[in-house]
Amino acid sequence: MKAIQVGLLGIGTVGTGTFNVLKRNQEEIKRRAGRGIEITMVADLDQERARSIVGSDVKVVKDAREVIANPDIDIVIELIGGYGIAKTLVLEAIAAGKHVVTANKALLAVHGTEIFAAASAQRVMVAFEAAVAGGIPIIKALREGLSANRIQWIAGIINGTTNFILSEMRDKGLDFSVVLKEAQRLGYAEADPTFDIEGVDAAHKATIMSAIAYGIPVQFDKAYVEGITHLGAVDIRYAEQLGYRIKLLGITKRTNLGVELRVHPSLIPAKRLIANVEGAMNAVVVHGDAVGTTLYYGKGAGAEPTASAVIADLVDVARLHTADPQNRVPHLAFQPDAMSNLSVLPMSEVVTSYYLRLRVVDQAGVLAKVTGILAEAGISIDAVLQREADEVGGEGSTSTDLVILTHDAREGTMNDALAQLQALSTVLAPIVRIRKEELS
Repeated sequence: MKAIQVGLLGIGTVGTGTFNVLKRNQEEIKRRAGRGIEITMVADLDQERARSIVGSDVKVVKDAREVIANPDIDIVIELIGGYGIAKTLVLEAIAAGKHVVTANKALLAVHGTEIFAAASAQRVMVAFEAAVAGGIPIIKALREGLSANRIQWIAGIINGTTNFILSEMRDKGLDFSVVLKEAQRLGYAEADPTFDIEGVDAAHKATIMSAIAYGIPVQFDKAYVEGITHLGAVDIRYAEQLGYRIKLLGITKRTNLGVELRVHPSLIPAKRLIANVEGAMNAVVVHGDAVGTTLYYGKGAGAEPTASAVIADLVDVARLHTADPQNRVPHLAFQPDAMSNLSVLPMSEVVTSYYLRLRVVDQAGVLAKVTGILAEAGISIDAVLQREADEVGGEGSTSTDLVILTHDAREGTMNDALAQLQALSTVLAPIVRIRKEELS
């Protein structure tokens, strides 16, 4: 059978990895796909560099539209990234009847509904395993491996940069700003790390997983997003003393009121496997009603781990290229006419438990006032850790840290209680609030 021909848009780190792995493992891949898969055309602004990677057997062009217009190209791989020209090119490729493989989580999280609808209308596939958690096959697990399950919740460490930073902060006792500079020096963080450290990248991925888990449209604009920039080494240390680790989690849960979709730092019991995922590694925990809790772990980024996912999509498309579109796996796991209208809950309606740290005056009665306000709000306390003033501020200090772990409470209720606590004259600094997830 004739090899399926692929056009590659953008041959940066992941594009290079994809070309190299496909070439290196071509015989193994052909045995799996049932036909050869060949990148025969590449579009990149730096044509000279592109030619140095792919050699003389592959046509290199500057204009991506030349790839899309080529009638011999069956699949277009989009590795440009971002929301702009990438969206235009993906939609043009779909309109031209090309299948699309992409690693672009930002594009799908924001414009996925439009893109999947266009693909369905043109009877082509959009595959995106590489968009979430790099080399971990979490999309396939959610869409196919767990299709018998009613997914209850997903929680993932899905950004390697932030996990590296938090791991270093815990191991070395350093503050965020110091570790960020080291992460940039080592290449784990970009020169502009905003999307990573502010949680946006993780929210893109959580949005896609949420849509697949519950059969709802992608709704990035409704996600709650909070990054790690305000975390201090002291909170990581206190969490450790209480038996927890702090991780940036992407979380989505099905509740009686709707779907939770949120990204924020979370305390996780140190005994959980995901709490022990260190460095730049990723991990995703999925809980289904039939299978229980499953864990997926691996490299979330990098040239060849991500290329592994891109090529897995190419194999899937090659296998199903001639299949009736009605018999293909739906883009978001559920049939397009069976999507749910479950709403995404506002953060104020989310119920979870909390870690609170208050810098307070070291005097009698302060703890009673604090616990009294929480009690009036109906927020029960799980544990209290109060440090000696000398430990916190040095000899002669008149202030100390009061650390409280709560039981479950509604976020809106906690917000109101925190406003009252912050107004106390004995509370000397902004209160630190970190959500706590037992993941049991």
